Amino acid sequence: MRLVKQFLAVAAVALVGSQCIAAVEGNFLLTLVIGVLTAVLSVVVYRWVVRRTERREPTELAQDGRGGKLGRGWLIGLAMFAAVIANIAFVGGYHVEGWGSPTGALGLLGVMAAAAVTEELLFRGVLFRIVEERTGTWIALALTGVVFGAMHLVNPDASLWGATAIAIEAGFMLAACYAATRNLWVPIGLHFGWNFAAGGIFSVVVSGNGESKGLLDASTSGPVALSGGAFGPEGSLYAVLAGVVLTVVFLWLAKRRGHIVPRRRRTAQAPGRRTAQAPATVTVTR
Repeated sequence: MRLVKQFLAVAAVALVGSQCIAAVEGNFLLTLVIGVLTAVLSVVVYRWVVRRTERREPTELAQDGRGGKLGRGWLIGLAMFAAVIANIAFVGGYHVEGWGSPTGALGLLGVMAAAAVTEELLFRGVLFRIVEERTGTWIALALTGVVFGAMHLVNPDASLWGATAIAIEAGFMLAACYAATRNLWVPIGLHFGWNFAAGGIFSVVVSGNGESKGLLDASTSGPVALSGGAFGPEGSLYAVLAGVVLTVVFLWLAKRRGHIVPRRRRTAQAPGRRTAQAPATVTVTR
């Protein structure tokens, strides 16, 4: 039940925040403020519900060094997406027409902050962490990665390939990042850096959610396998390759640090057989 309670608590914040952001669409300042508030409130609610349901401090969101961890994750995500765009541009699939919209980029800052924080808390903080306790790292990574990819099928320009790409390059990779670091700040920063680079800087479609108005006025073209088509660069083979490389690196780090959780094995008992019990001991008091 703790999985359900934790998931619903954070999901409620995410839902209300997304509805409020949709209600102020076009107002970059309110979008920024509401997005940041949603991100902050989701962390507060996650801490509260974990304390209530698990009777422990949520060490995966420890305050010590959170700024540096967020910053490292953000740089990794930014560099990863910049590399994807550079490869698409090299084959003529990314075109910059000029400067875009600074105010649009600020609005996207709030949107991407809310999305990165709530999704990491839900999928890595709740689902992956709790499933991993029962099934081990490998099964939890596979299951939650597939669920994360499938979630993107509801996006306006979603496709089966796009959801598959997201499962591989983000679902698996971000779970591996959590396994390697055993904190949520690095995957949150990585997720945020990736998303903001896509929409807020390079102004491309993010996960099939339509055009973004970021710092650059840009467009993509060419074969879907290289550009990602209507789903955006996240549907390109370059993004999938980048995600696979980082997944391997994070899993290597997790194994080296002893963070891989083995699958729990239960001792089977044959049906109809009872375990022998030691004879009762009688204590005589003199």
